Amino acid sequence: MCGRYSLFADFREIEERFGEATFEEDEYEESYNIAPSQMVLSVINDGVKNRLGYLKWGLVPSWAKDSKVGFKMINARAETVHEKPSFREAFKKKRCLIVADSFYEWKRTEDQKVPMRIKMKNNELFAMAGLWESWKSPSGELVHTCTILTTEPNDLMSTIHDRMPVILKQADEQSWLNPAVKTIDDLKPFLIPLENGLLEAYEVSDKVNSPKNNDSDLIVKVGE
Repeated sequence: MCGRYSLFADFREIEERFGEATFEEDEYEESYNIAPSQMVLSVINDGVKNRLGYLKWGLVPSWAKDSKVGFKMINARAETVHEKPSFREAFKKKRCLIVADSFYEWKRTEDQKVPMRIKMKNNELFAMAGLWESWKSPSGELVHTCTILTTEPNDLMSTIHDRMPVILKQADEQSWLNPAVKTIDDLKPFLIPLENGLLEAYEVSDKVNSPKNNDSDLIVKVGE
């Protein structure tokens, strides 16, 4: 599962890495504790170019009767995403990147869950594989939503949790976004754990447990 992450990188760095934004720079807000139902910075491809904008985290299928289903669809399992009615059309046609600089997972011990921050060893931005959809409310409002794909853990993550987000290699990001790529055989190779040795993890304050807490204290290693 991936239920919390961060993005506090400089706006210009994000644009340089992922492409021009569809919104003004002052609309970008750093966050150390991004949670489901919030607007998340994402990249989609319209068939011509990449577009950097915001989607609401929690996918609502176009045919859904109520937007509340999005609360149950913050993640999609890579192993079955092509089979599930809620995700299979988006998997073929509406894939996206979710921009992040770290994510959080809770390591279960005998008597508690310990929050861990996981990031790239080189501190670089990365992209989690996602799907997006558009849903029209009964009042006619169009809502654009997304979900993050998860896969089995790599060696590091297996010591923390039994799932991890699909973190794409930079060289694979454009292929993942390309709407012309549609077959399961073409897409499945991307849905694997990130190779070992690229990530690092450390314990952080349990203040991250509440989305109400959102400041740089959340990314400080416990004991420092």
